[in-house]
Amino acid sequence: MIRFLPLLLIVLALPPVPAAAATTTVCATSCDTLDPSRVQQETFPLPDKNINGRKVQLHVSVPDGMAWASIDLGTTGDAVWLDRSWDGGRTWEGLLGKASIPSTWTGTRTLMYNVYDPVGHRRGVIRACGDAQAVGCTDWLYPTVCDKVCDGTSQQNGDTQPVAPTTIYGRTIRLHTDNNGMAWATMEGNGPGDEVWLDRSWNEGASWPDGSSLGRTTSGRTAMFATRDPKAKLYGGVIRACGKEATHANGSCTAWARPAPTRAGAAADALMYDFDAYQGWWPSSWWNSAATLTALIDYLQKSGNHDYDWVVGRTFDVNKGTFPAGTKSGDAIEGDFISRAIDDTAWWGLAWIAAYEYTHDQRYLTEATTIGNYVNGFWDSKCGGGVWWDRERTYKNAVTNGLYLRLTAALHVDTPGDTVWGQRAVAAGNWYLNSGLINGQNQVNDGLTSDCRNNGQTVWTYNQGLAIGGFTELYTVSGNQIWLNTATRLANAVGQGVLTESCEPSCDDNQKQFKGILVRYLAELGYQPYLQTQANSLWANDRDPLNRLGLRWAGGTPNAVDWRTQASALEALTATPNPAGG
Repeated sequence: MIRFLPLLLIVLALPPVPAAAATTTVCATSCDTLDPSRVQQETFPLPDKNINGRKVQLHVSVPDGMAWASIDLGTTGDAVWLDRSWDGGRTWEGLLGKASIPSTWTGTRTLMYNVYDPVGHRRGVIRACGDAQAVGCTDWLYPTVCDKVCDGTSQQNGDTQPVAPTTIYGRTIRLHTDNNGMAWATMEGNGPGDEVWLDRSWNEGASWPDGSSLGRTTSGRTAMFATRDPKAKLYGGVIRACGKEATHANGSCTAWARPAPTRAGAAADALMYDFDAYQGWWPSSWWNSAATLTALIDYLQKSGNHDYDWVVGRTFDVNKGTFPAGTKSGDAIEGDFISRAIDDTAWWGLAWIAAYEYTHDQRYLTEATTIGNYVNGFWDSKCGGGVWWDRERTYKNAVTNGLYLRLTAALHVDTPGDTVWGQRAVAAGNWYLNSGLINGQNQVNDGLTSDCRNNGQTVWTYNQGLAIGGFTELYTVSGNQIWLNTATRLANAVGQGVLTESCEPSCDDNQKQFKGILVRYLAELGYQPYLQTQANSLWANDRDPLNRLGLRWAGGTPNAVDWRTQASALEALTATPNPAGG
């Protein structure tokens, strides 16, 4: 049953009380000890606990992922608190927010505590407890993990074995997953008393305090268990199958794995493992987070998956303000995602364009317009036009002008009745086409010299991609065939085979993400056979059992793997039809 704020006012009218400290303060979208007056929702998912006529209740806000406890019908000195456990209720942090009823009152409540810890990759359970001449507690909240289906089901939807089986004393133990992301374990050749089970970890196998010996059975097959918990903002659970022969104490387990119902979905889940829900970004790179958010939005839009919709608003709300240099970037962030780095700012402009086109929330278009106007302020007559890379006006380069071209054209498309952005987009396209940035091989070099000539520096894939994307969008704006011809000419110059960056295998954190920008915009022109080659290669050669995707799409060692390479590869998987994983 759900009861909203009017009923909550009875509890909120009570005087605030100090909170007992948790072992470690948990911060998800808010930190522990948030006042219930700031709650988004109030639900009562568990039966009340009656202690000598007193009513102890657990209150939960699902959007906040937080809970608080109250006691009513009590007398002075009666107490209420929360217990929170990270191992399924075997041990717990006790007396969280403990509050006692003051004189003249008949009830009180605790402050709010997080039920889950998506930043620390922990799944909690929580309960309300009271002391009124006896101690009692409600049941634990949400002991069962639910995704599309819940722990304990036996109805499978497909059967994939993501890792090799393991053997012990003639028994074969297999890990199975299905198209709902559920997992189960089997044992073949088993005898009486042999056991098989699953382990589930939320931190990539480092520990599994609430997921040990799931479904342990002597039947040869476990029940099925979820590997994602969207309610807890935990998307990257890993599982393994384990077993033991009856007459021996030792057991054996498969490798840890994540399911892959679809390629792009599996890549997105692995990407979200690194998202900091409290800070609202992927630590710790400012422009890369903007490009990653854009990649995620592209995936959401094309897949129809809404699990991560909250990430868009969360990133916007947390990061719209100001931050000192060294906090989010080497530069100070001055509000509205603006810094002295014009290209960094423009990446955020494209992110909010993508957010607006996905959600139709006007605040994102307003933000993109603010950013567009800021970037436009660095257009001048040097080299006949173009925008500068930095506030100090030291360099006119391809990345900043490719971003500006795409941003101005998109703002024209999305702004009803616009005349200004369309003119700016055409001016940007004409300048880019005649600037000398495009060399004789139809490839985009890094920038211009101080005397406005092509500097012959590296052809980075993202510069090629931004130019393709900019001219493609400009064709949408104007219908002028010259822009589509230019985009196609640049796309045809990309080459064949599996895409590589010139810096591989030693690319820096910026360069790790470049290829994804190119494939994002190639997809707008078609090029499906080429894009399918990329997707097939990286899935077969550049993926580990946890669906983490690296820098080198053809595989090989060494091979850097982090959230930047994950976001880049996600772009390639999103750009192609969404086949089943495996």
